[in-house]
Amino acid sequence: MKAILQSIQNRIAASVQAVQYVDENWGQLDLYGPEIPVKWPCVLIDIGSGQFSNIGRNNKMIPTNRQQGNFTVELTIAALKLTNSSFKAPQTQKWHAFDIWELVEEIHREVHGWSPDELSGGLIRSSLNKVKRDDGVQEVRVIYSLGLNDC
Repeated sequence: MKAILQSIQNRIAASVQAVQYVDENWGQLDLYGPEIPVKWPCVLIDIGSGQFSNIGRNNKMIPTNRQQGNFTVELTIAALKLTNSSFKAPQTQKWHAFDIWELVEEIHREVHGWSPDELSGGLIRSSLNKVKRDDGVQEVRVIYSLGLNDC
């Protein structure tokens, strides 16, 4: 799992210039106000649930029982929203009001279908949800599925 997390982290950090902070999600956004230990915008990566099935034995490998795994990978994309997006707001304020959605799409273009490990399939987006917060942070969670073979 470590190699997969690092591979995703490296891919996003190298290809999405707008992102200022990419890390494993250990609860950074659970804090509020100036105590949030990230730079904006940020991407937090987490391995969610996983299921395994047995595919047989390979006596040349350790462990000898081989499995396939299906996992969820959660990308939490967050930014501070400091601009007005109201219909009647001045256009100069609205220019950056929807930047988070452009960032979500840019990250998706980089990781969807891409394989973070030689034994994995590609990341496939399966869901997206917006987290409502009361501190000015826009938070979007995108869930990808990932299959591992011979693990």
